Amino acid sequence: MTAPADVLRPALDGALRDYLAHLRVERGLSANTVAAYRRDLARYATFLTASGRERLADVREADVGAYLTAVREGADGGRPLSPSSTARALAAVRGWHRFARAEGLSEADPTAEVTAPTQTRRLPHALSVDAVARLLDAAAAGEGPAGLRDRALLEMLYSTGGRISEVVGLDVDDVGTDGIVRLLGKGGKERVVPVGSFARTAVDAYLVRARPVLTSAGAARGRSTPALFLNSRGNRLSRQSAWAVLGRAADRAGLAEHVSPHTLRHSFATHLLAGGADVRAVQELLGHASVTTTQIYTMVTPEALREVYAAAHPRAL
Repeated sequence: MTAPADVLRPALDGALRDYLAHLRVERGLSANTVAAYRRDLARYATFLTASGRERLADVREADVGAYLTAVREGADGGRPLSPSSTARALAAVRGWHRFARAEGLSEADPTAEVTAPTQTRRLPHALSVDAVARLLDAAAAGEGPAGLRDRALLEMLYSTGGRISEVVGLDVDDVGTDGIVRLLGKGGKERVVPVGSFARTAVDAYLVRARPVLTSAGAARGRSTPALFLNSRGNRLSRQSAWAVLGRAADRAGLAEHVSPHTLRHSFATHLLAGGADVRAVQELLGHASVTTTQIYTMVTPEALREVYAAAHPRAL
């Protein structure tokens, strides 16, 4: 590197702004996804500037390789990235360079021959059916309207397999009386997902007994919202607050393992497949663009292997 860069070169800065606008407007990516791209690409652009590259057209394959090495080791001043995070960073860089080539900002794609670091494929973490039941019961232990809301929120997450952003983004009208909910997924794609009877009961109780109380808090401030899940001020519940709801329920349930909103999504898919659901149907329910993403849930778990071993091996017991 030549010298640390306090600011990006004008050409790099302009190219980055154009690409982020393309992701937001033309590809319709969510604000959270665009923010993740901005973080990854700002780090890359800073690295290029410090390396003396003023335009994307100046970047060579060796520069991309040096960047990946730097972020893996934290040599660029940022935190070291895991193999999976490095692969994500490369995907963002590759997308930017492909956009630049399509827009005539560069003649070649320096990422074409660059490969991501090898990742260890891990099974998604899923709770047992009993652990999910304890978690959902614990959510209702809160006092007042919040307890009803928390139970309805977690029931909805597990019943639909929705992402946290999709569920907190629900409006009241998105939940049909026919047991169907409309989720707005990545890229603004809408999908319809059935809602189980337990979730419907929990949502109905929340709508009748809790949401009007929370709505009145917003009305007192002259605000109203169509959001399904509200906070104590009558505003839409945020993703961060939903995480906190889940964390409190997991603590009350005495769950030792780490539980995140995606844990419920993993549990949803795993339990469906274990019950005999077709992987293509689960793909549609999860909103995966490719069935390959969904197929990771079909991998045999260590628990299943132990059960088969114990039942079949003559010296197992």
